[in-house]
Amino acid sequence: MIIKGPYPDVDIPETALTPLVLRRATELRDKPALIDGPTGRTITYSQLADSIAIAAYNLQKRGFKKGEVFGILSPNCPDYAIAFHAVATLGGIVTPINPLYTKHEIKHQLKDCGARFLVTIPMFMDKARDAAEEADVEEIFVFGEAVGATPFSELLVDNGRAEQVEIDPREDLVSLPYSSGTTGLPKGVMLTHHNLVANIRQMEGLCYFFETDTLICVLPLFHIYGLVVVLNMGLYTGATIVTMPRFDLEAFLKTAQDYEVSLAHLVPPIVLALSKHPVVDNYRLPKLRTIFSGAAPLGEELTKACMERLGCSVRQGYGMTETSPVTHSSPAPPHIIKFGSVGVPAPNTECKIVDLETGEALGYGQRGEVCVRGPQIMKGYLNNPDATAQTIDVEGWLHTGDIGYADEDGHFFIVDRAKELIKYKGLQVAPAELEAVLVTHPCVADAAVIPCPDEEAGEVPKAIVVLRQPSEAKSIMEFVAERVAPHKRIRYVEFVDTIPKSPSGKILRRVLVENDRAKSAAS
Repeated sequence: MIIKGPYPDVDIPETALTPLVLRRATELRDKPALIDGPTGRTITYSQLADSIAIAAYNLQKRGFKKGEVFGILSPNCPDYAIAFHAVATLGGIVTPINPLYTKHEIKHQLKDCGARFLVTIPMFMDKARDAAEEADVEEIFVFGEAVGATPFSELLVDNGRAEQVEIDPREDLVSLPYSSGTTGLPKGVMLTHHNLVANIRQMEGLCYFFETDTLICVLPLFHIYGLVVVLNMGLYTGATIVTMPRFDLEAFLKTAQDYEVSLAHLVPPIVLALSKHPVVDNYRLPKLRTIFSGAAPLGEELTKACMERLGCSVRQGYGMTETSPVTHSSPAPPHIIKFGSVGVPAPNTECKIVDLETGEALGYGQRGEVCVRGPQIMKGYLNNPDATAQTIDVEGWLHTGDIGYADEDGHFFIVDRAKELIKYKGLQVAPAELEAVLVTHPCVADAAVIPCPDEEAGEVPKAIVVLRQPSEAKSIMEFVAERVAPHKRIRYVEFVDTIPKSPSGKILRRVLVENDRAKSAAS
């Protein structure tokens, strides 16, 4: 059974991304488009459009061409938007990189996608320089000044203006974020201009963005949620976006209060803090109209607690990096929102629930894998046709790896994951990646990694380890921490004699998870 939402389909123009996003820049010329939260530095819509065209011209003069890749390794700031759209204007491809990645993780991404240029900030120059050198990156730019890098400000010297190059929206890539998909190591997700244009138009049909809104961009721009839903959709709508380089509860509350934020895109751990932390009472957020939560499930109890405390509505959405990202959203009328549900399919989106064993489509109320189809579905994984074929079937259905069901009103509920990913504060952690690190420890004979429930983070990684010689849990956790980004660190270690595996040698992770839950319940 194929389910569509109540929203009418929207028209999706055959256009490049940047002209669509900046469609009202002339009309809104003096309105603040981007504000740097900590400093108050403001870029108007006309200044933004000019800066993008100028930066694109200067990149073009350096020989940057259509189809080449530009890495951005930076926390949120207004210049992030300028860099992204200057590259897009030239038909280039941006690969956004998690600023907390280690040198090895940065190198892997840069090398895998063949990035020609990289922009970062002074704080990250040491690891950026080492990674860029090993990945044969031609030039490093920096927001600010740092030894060994070209100031990004050189690209903002008005030597001329570049125009949008001709692109094929359905074929040409604009963004290449990295995702672990349903399993395995991070892979480049090929998102075209058409994918992102489609998702912006689909979100417009969901009726919760308005030109009068002031948004807070605390979700990282290296993540598809922040990049598309907050930054690009916000600019397309003509809203004002206040950027924050990282999340700190008091700084977030002060920024939201001082700039009179009306729409906040968050993840469940932040919603939890807003619901329970006593410091929230020290701030007033009378303008906050809507919180939109995504990236991980948000339960009914937590949703209601946040709404009651802040006096705003809370809508929930669902999607993946591979879907640009939005596929579902709570409906606009408050009286038909179902708490705990990720909502109904977005415009132009089809959805079905299939049996994990047979692949057969299921009916209302029956649990199975959530599959989606629509114009926002990625082109595929970079240089990985096998992984693409495992995720998108021959009929164009993307298999999310999430277990859920739809009620008779077409509202979807996500209840579990068939895929192996761990979701730490909405960020993906691939068990296979951590297992590969663990088995390089001289004392470890074998290892498996499973999710462990955590009230604040949602889930944290736990290692199940077979030792070849004595070692302590602390030593193993420190070993992994030196080699991966903070959100991937092992939080718990359990020592066992053997790890259950299938006849083919695949880790039976589901067995380990069930055993772990049974032990927790018994204690």
